[in-house]
Amino acid sequence: MTRRLLVLAMPWAWLTVFLVLPLAIVAVIALGQTGQGIPPVTLGFHPENFLALADPFYLAAAARSVQVALVSALICLLIGYPMAFAITRAPAHWRGALLTLAVLPFFSGFLLRIAAWIGLLRDDGWINAAFVALGVPGAPFTLLYTPFAMYVGIAYTYLPFMLLPLHARLSQRDPALEDAAADLGASRWIVFWRVTFPLSLPGVQAGFLLVFIPALGEFVIPELLGGPAAQTLGRVLWDEFFTNHDWPTAAALAMLLLALLAAPAAWWQRRKGPAA
Repeated sequence: MTRRLLVLAMPWAWLTVFLVLPLAIVAVIALGQTGQGIPPVTLGFHPENFLALADPFYLAAAARSVQVALVSALICLLIGYPMAFAITRAPAHWRGALLTLAVLPFFSGFLLRIAAWIGLLRDDGWINAAFVALGVPGAPFTLLYTPFAMYVGIAYTYLPFMLLPLHARLSQRDPALEDAAADLGASRWIVFWRVTFPLSLPGVQAGFLLVFIPALGEFVIPELLGGPAAQTLGRVLWDEFFTNHDWPTAAALAMLLLALLAAPAAWWQRRKGPAA
């Protein structure tokens, strides 16, 4: 028993210091009042801070964040699934190189990659220059500071989070099952939808959550690529903390965001439990 406690002491200490204590501090701030000191908060018990989150502005930001996360995860799935499937079907000596090329941009600086997209999407950027050179009607287009640019940035950033679990799951499938379905007269599409895709669903679900959860709280990409209209919960929280200096409201928003993040994680854990 003593040895078991010693083994568990380090992870429990880590969770206490870096999860439980910060969460407790945020909860205490969320129950305080805005003050004039440093930090600009007066401690107390004011649960009405959470009731203020029923304001339509905050509710719209939360709904927009959920929408952005869902759409971004779906885009990553539509792009990442064919990539993962193609990599697993490639010759064995090419798979490692293809997977490395797919995730290689992930090893460069995050802000550097977003700055590159700003250069590509601006009115005089390379994409619009290509449209003009090709004679596309209406070019140049307004691409930067639009929902399109925001989704491009999020999908580009989080695509490896979808690709890796899909590749891991698809590489574990038994090709004999697909061959058996084909021998029984099933077409390629029937084999894919009735055999391959159902077997890859755990990877789809894991990748979807790995993209959905960070995209839900994303504020840098909406700020740099989405423009003023992309008022996600992360951007609103940032403004309340650093622009309005309303720490109690910002902390209450952080608790709301945490609840939104915990919901899909709890669903995944509950769904995964019976199978385990």
